[in-house]
Amino acid sequence: MPIRIQLLFVAMGLVLCGASWAQRDFSDSDITKVVMLGTGTPNPSPFQSGCSIAIVVKDTPYIVDFGPGLIRQAARFSPRYGGDIPGLQVRKIKRAFLTHLHSDHTTGYPDLILTPWVMSRDAPLEVYGPEGLTAMTNNILEAYQEDIRYRLYGAEPANNQGWRVNSHEIREEGVIYKDDNVVVEAFPVPHGHWPNAWGYRFTTPDKVIVISGDTAPSEKLMEYASGADMLIHEVYYRKTYKQKSEFWQQYHAENHTSTFELAEIANEAEPKLLVLYHLLLWGGSREGLLEEIKSKYSGEVIAAQDLDVF
Repeated sequence: MPIRIQLLFVAMGLVLCGASWAQRDFSDSDITKVVMLGTGTPNPSPFQSGCSIAIVVKDTPYIVDFGPGLIRQAARFSPRYGGDIPGLQVRKIKRAFLTHLHSDHTTGYPDLILTPWVMSRDAPLEVYGPEGLTAMTNNILEAYQEDIRYRLYGAEPANNQGWRVNSHEIREEGVIYKDDNVVVEAFPVPHGHWPNAWGYRFTTPDKVIVISGDTAPSEKLMEYASGADMLIHEVYYRKTYKQKSEFWQQYHAENHTSTFELAEIANEAEPKLLVLYHLLLWGGSREGLLEEIKSKYSGEVIAAQDLDVF
C-alpha cells in the first residue's frame, strides 16, 4: 500500500477514535488551568494515556494520579516542546497526589520520580496518597538504585536531591496540603474492596476543582463537590454495562459510577462544569454515553479527551 494512503488511514483512525491531538481550551482563568494528561482506563487504548490530571496554578503544577505516559504528555505543553504552559516544564513537577494504588493509576510513578530529576529537578518529590504509598515508593527507588547511582557518580553527575521522594500517607479526611496556591482536601471514596481510596478537592485563588478518582456513588463526594467550579468524575456507559455478565455487573457497580448515578450526583452537587474521565465504554460510543447522562442532567458536561485544557 502506498505510504500516503497508509498515512491517510492512520489520520482517519485518529479522528474516528476521538484522539485529541490538538489542545481544546475551555479556560476562563489566568490563574488556574486543568490539563487532562490522560483519561484512559486499564484497557490499553493507543489513543489515551493512563489516568493523570495536572492542576496548574500560577505556573506551579500539581499532579493527580500517575498513569502511564503522564510525563511525556506534560512535556507536550512545555515551551521546550512548543507548548504554552510554562508550569508544565517537567523539572517543575514536584508535588503529586494519588487516589489509589491500582496499576493503571501508578505505572507512571517511576517516570514521575526519575524523569523530572534527569531534567534537573533539584528538590525531592512530595507525594500524598493512600496507605501503601511509602512501600511502593521505596520499592521503586530500590529497583532503580543502579540507575540513580550511575547518574549521581557517573560521567555526567546529577544533583543529589531530585531523585528523592517524601511520601505522605493519608490517614484521615480533611486538609492534607496547602501552600500559597492551593488548599488540598482528601475525602474517602468507595472503590470496591480497597481499604482506602481517596478523592481530592483543590481550592485555588479563583477555582474549586474536585476529582473523584475511581469510585462507586458516594455521599461524601457529593458533600465535597457541592458548588464546585469543576467536578472531574469517572463514569461507565450504562447501556453496554447491561450487556455484561451478572458477575461483571456486580463488580462494576461496587467499583464505579454509571451515567445515571453520576447524573444524580451532579444534580445534587450542581458543579458549574462536569468533566467525565476514565470512561468505561465497553464498545459503546462517547456520544451515546453523553446522551445517557444528559437525559437526566441538564448542566454543562464534557467527555474529556487526552490533552484537553480547562
